Amino acid sequence: SLSRTHLQMYFETFEDFAARAEQLFHSEPDRTRYLITYRHKDSRLVLKVTDDRVCYKFKTDQSQDLKKMEKFNNLMLRLMAGKGHE
Repeated sequence: SLSRTHLQMYFETFEDFAARAEQLFHSEPDRTRYLITYRHKDSRLVLKVTDDRVCYKFKTDQSQDLKKMEKFNNLMLRLMAGKGHE
């Protein structure tokens, strides 16, 4: 519904983004989506995790963030496949 409150937050550090995104998944596992977008125009990668009420984003153009993102992708895949539910 359009009347829901939407909160969008951009994170400065990948670690903060990843921690909040994982918390969001654990609080709303059936509603949480994870999206990755690459903007070729400015060589920027944007990661987004949302449950349609809260939206967390992290953007980077730094190659050193790629290893962290790969690890986070693996975590999210495990969680979303049901192997990480606690």
